[in-house]
Amino acid sequence: MGLPLLSLIVFTPAVGAAVLMFLRSDGAVRWTALAVTVLDLAFCIAMLAGFDTSTHEMQFTEVRPWVPALGITFALGVDGISALFVFLTALLGAVCVLASWVAIDRKVKEFMVSLLVMQALMLGVFSALDLFLFYVFWEAMLIPMYLIIGVWGGDGRIYAAFKFFLYTLAGSVLFLIGVIVLYINGGKTFDILALTAKDLPFGVQSWLFFAFLVAFAVKVPMVPVHTWLPDAHVQAPTAGSIILAGVLLKMGAYGFLRFSLPMLPEASLYYSTLMLALSALAIVYGGLLALAQDDLKKLVAYSSISHMGFVTMGIFALNLRGLEGAILQMFNHGVTTGALFLFVGLIYERTHTRSIADYGGLMKVAPVYSAFLALFILSSMALPGTNSFVGELLVLAGGFAANLAVGAAAILGALLGAAYLLGMYGKVALGPPSVGVRFKIRDVNAREVAAMLPLAVFVLWVGLYPKPFLNIIDASVHHLLAHVHGEGSGR
Repeated sequence: MGLPLLSLIVFTPAVGAAVLMFLRSDGAVRWTALAVTVLDLAFCIAMLAGFDTSTHEMQFTEVRPWVPALGITFALGVDGISALFVFLTALLGAVCVLASWVAIDRKVKEFMVSLLVMQALMLGVFSALDLFLFYVFWEAMLIPMYLIIGVWGGDGRIYAAFKFFLYTLAGSVLFLIGVIVLYINGGKTFDILALTAKDLPFGVQSWLFFAFLVAFAVKVPMVPVHTWLPDAHVQAPTAGSIILAGVLLKMGAYGFLRFSLPMLPEASLYYSTLMLALSALAIVYGGLLALAQDDLKKLVAYSSISHMGFVTMGIFALNLRGLEGAILQMFNHGVTTGALFLFVGLIYERTHTRSIADYGGLMKVAPVYSAFLALFILSSMALPGTNSFVGELLVLAGGFAANLAVGAAAILGALLGAAYLLGMYGKVALGPPSVGVRFKIRDVNAREVAAMLPLAVFVLWVGLYPKPFLNIIDASVHHLLAHVHGEGSGR
């Protein structure tokens, strides 16, 4: 229709945040924020409906001059690698508003403004086709996330917010240096597609690979730069945890897909064994840490480290199954782990405790809550019929094809996942009744069901019929692999 669809997607939340500044009633703020996120989601659905799955080319592109003297443009576009994450960001934005409806009862306007600004910046990250523009979005999103943790978090929120900010800022400094080096060696352009076509010397590629690795590893997060994650998750409000797990962690993996592999193909091939080893370490180490937790939120946080290890393993397996599985699993993890943090938040609102030992018998007093929780637990375990099964199976197939030892470590990680997830659910929902005595528990209401139902739909949709989702990413993955192996083996 000639509409700048990606600009509408990126800037609708920002315009909504500006509108919220003029509202006085908390109720009006909440309903307006929800309307804005639903409208943004509708634009994303329109984007996916018009997405051409037969090509790897960028679609819905927009290019406008920004700083012509430096060759900086305002350039947006999506391909099969980024389209699902744009949609996921908008979907979780609406879920976050619903999850914060009652949980956030002070400075509601400021919180919703931060949330909408955060959403706009994350959408910009997944849509940017100019490296400078990407960096602006990448850096700016630290500010609202810092505020969400530091203002509306728990008792240790200041420490957690500073730790999150310092870790991510340290990675971003190296990323900025890498951007400058890439600009100088890539023909003094910030055009991501043009830089992808450049043939950089292996020495430059190696230096850039490790500079980008630190920046992206912090975001994923990979062991050993993962220690900010549990603190941030535990202290963040429910919406903050959903955004962290559902979208922010994906940005590190997206960086590997958008920059490391296409721009540094030789280095990516050369250091793939190292990346596979780090991924296997994250899978097993994250699983062991999750197994030792008594805090519900920490358990889900450490499980994210393990699950994102599967993602990086699939990426650096550098084969079709692994790469398609990694991208699909990034989407699946956003849905499933975002939902698990939503459930932790819902039960915390009722009991004000996250200790697994304090729960028991939830199935009797909150059967709807317990049934939905079971679905997402099974999804996180990658049970056949759920979304994570498809992605994890592809990742395992790709991982075994790349390295048998890494594949074996991933199997161990999957077994650990089943142990801590089933153990947690057994104690919380099926254990001896205690919550009915110690706490007055009510089951989920219509608003809470509205927040979890879309996520449940995608658990079953991807699990039972993944073809539409794999079709979106297939052409782009084929092109990326041909580029990596073609350039990497050509020297």
